[in-house]
Amino acid sequence: MALRCSLSKTLILTCTLCLIFVPLAHGNDFSIVGYSTEDLRSMDKLIDLFESWMSKHSKIYDSIEEKLLRFEVFKDNLKHIDERNKALTNYWLGLNEFADLTHQEFRNKYLGLKIDHSSATRRDSSQFAYRDVDLPKSVDWRKKGAVTQVKNQGSCGSCWAFSTVAAVEGINQIVTGNLTSLSEQELIDCDTTYNNGCNGGLMDYAFSFIVQNGGLHKEEDYPYIMEEGTCDMRKEESEVVTITGYHDVPQNDEQSLLKALANQPLSVAIEASGRDFQFYSGGVFDGHCGTELDHGVAAVGYGTSKGLDYIVVKNSWGPKWGEKGYIRMRRNIGKPEGICGLYKMASYPTKKK
Repeated sequence: MALRCSLSKTLILTCTLCLIFVPLAHGNDFSIVGYSTEDLRSMDKLIDLFESWMSKHSKIYDSIEEKLLRFEVFKDNLKHIDERNKALTNYWLGLNEFADLTHQEFRNKYLGLKIDHSSATRRDSSQFAYRDVDLPKSVDWRKKGAVTQVKNQGSCGSCWAFSTVAAVEGINQIVTGNLTSLSEQELIDCDTTYNNGCNGGLMDYAFSFIVQNGGLHKEEDYPYIMEEGTCDMRKEESEVVTITGYHDVPQNDEQSLLKALANQPLSVAIEASGRDFQFYSGGVFDGHCGTELDHGVAAVGYGTSKGLDYIVVKNSWGPKWGEKGYIRMRRNIGKPEGICGLYKMASYPTKKK
């Protein structure tokens, strides 16, 4: 299994067959969820909202037909967001940059975990090193300087590479004291024996590749291009970051995952195909989702807020999604596999001091 991972304010003329935009002047303030109840009261206000959203996210469409189609998708997504926000208590949804995508389009573009069930990718968890460690009340590796800036995979299904890199960046900082942004593109281009670039991959395979190939280059030396490129191994003169191996966290075991996470950031797999996940904007996520793993992310901390226990997850959909690129996912919910399958497939790289 692999992870796959502008116009101004308008008037609207409608008929049964067409929808025509006419430019006007406009202005619109965005609330925390990207819209207000005022925006839902008339078609003119919806058009105004759409234009403001387009400007905010630098959206440009190739034709008026495409723009009209995206407006219809936008309206449907806004309806879902508003209806859900009226029912939710612990988290909320917002009009993010994915609001002009149907849910199926979103799933096809932004998920990229591929799990090959015919291969034994999981290692013997008896090698788990953190079995007997004590658990602090909370941990945040961002505050400890072991997490780089939020990155953006774009429409390349390369979440597995971003998940892998986040974990390697973390252990490298913990061991060496240096926070170095590393290259996802190198994995996409060169780790092709079992992983499939923008068509998905698996973090354990990527850890193995890094060990066998003597390390991973810096992001600045091998930058991300949001598509598959040609493997460039002529970078021998530039510095690489190495790891010595990797281990898997015991499956479906929250305490083991927390113990590992107390010691370093982890690569984890989740099911991120739910519509609420697409538009998550903030709070402690406890919405409905399954356990069919389809997205690679990184766990970078855990804590409690207003009586809700959570795990901090770094995503790779840019800083405009969620809580500046992160999501707090509820823990301690009484399910062995955790919310969205969070505890089913976690792993971490090792590095000798």
